[in-house]
Amino acid sequence: MDDLAACLRPTWFLDSDAAPVREFAERTVRGVGPDVDRAVALYYAVRDGIRYDPYALSRDRGRYRASTVLTLPAAYCIQKAVLFGAASRAIGIPSRLGFADVRNHLTSPKLREAMGKDVFVFHGFTELHIEGRWVKATPAFDLGLCQRFAVLPLEFDGRQDSLLHPFDAENRRHMEYLRQRGSFVDLPFDEIMGSFREHYPRIFERLGADVEDELFRPARSGPAG
Repeated sequence: MDDLAACLRPTWFLDSDAAPVREFAERTVRGVGPDVDRAVALYYAVRDGIRYDPYALSRDRGRYRASTVLTLPAAYCIQKAVLFGAASRAIGIPSRLGFADVRNHLTSPKLREAMGKDVFVFHGFTELHIEGRWVKATPAFDLGLCQRFAVLPLEFDGRQDSLLHPFDAENRRHMEYLRQRGSFVDLPFDEIMGSFREHYPRIFERLGADVEDELFRPARSGPAG
């Protein structure tokens, strides 16, 4: 098990000591009681306050810092997990990052063609230590997106794991967990980028460090993962 003290300390990516992160977290939980309720308040602030967009994928290391994520017009699962983890640490809740490979049975044809598959490696979520145990939370898909694409929004009560739904609101098969990648005190950026390069070479090589690829711009038909 990770040292809980390590899961409270700021890191380069989970910069929980940065003023914007502290202010975001403190503002969100002001007047809220125990840690479980504070965690829930943060979850919904990240889930619905940061618009989800799989086309926010970037090779720019700086765009994965929690303080930077707060400034982005939209973010995808890894960035939102980093922000949630950092904000949790900022109010004294131990956090770490979890990753899994998932198959999205509703991947858009355009994105499937570009990726060459419907498997998303290193899908990111957040793990919080609350009431003596670790609980998983996935603040990826915002409510507005879920309503547009008939995807069931992921709820979080602070006590039960919040994981991607296997079926959507129309009972179509949606997300399938294939492989757990483990838990990390900080973002394993180089490992993630190496995996992206291996699994999605066409996309990765066309994604400059600071420039988003044309394949990762509008013309989307649903949440990717």
